[in-house]
Amino acid sequence: MPPESNDLARLAEAVEALRREVARLSDRVAAIESASSGASPDPVSQELVYVISAAVAAFLGKRAHVRQIRLLGSAAWAQQGRVTVQASHRLGGPHGA
Repeated sequence: MPPESNDLARLAEAVEALRREVARLSDRVAAIESASSGASPDPVSQELVYVISAAVAAFLGKRAHVRQIRLLGSAAWAQQGRVTVQASHRLGGPHGA
């Protein structure tokens, strides 16, 4: 068998192995997505709504209407922390000035 044919055969085997792996991973993703879509968030207690409303009113100095309360993952908090840190950096001007 010429070397080119051997290389093509190995390449075809590798492509087929990748296709099987992608199909397997696609099935796993579909199973995870269907399992997570069925979960409904826990309802927020009325007491927690009052506490959050009081905290917002204390922060703003006036009463505010709370329209929505939802749990955010830690990634959203981490992103907001990075935004705050980046916003605190001085932009423009020479360094050390």
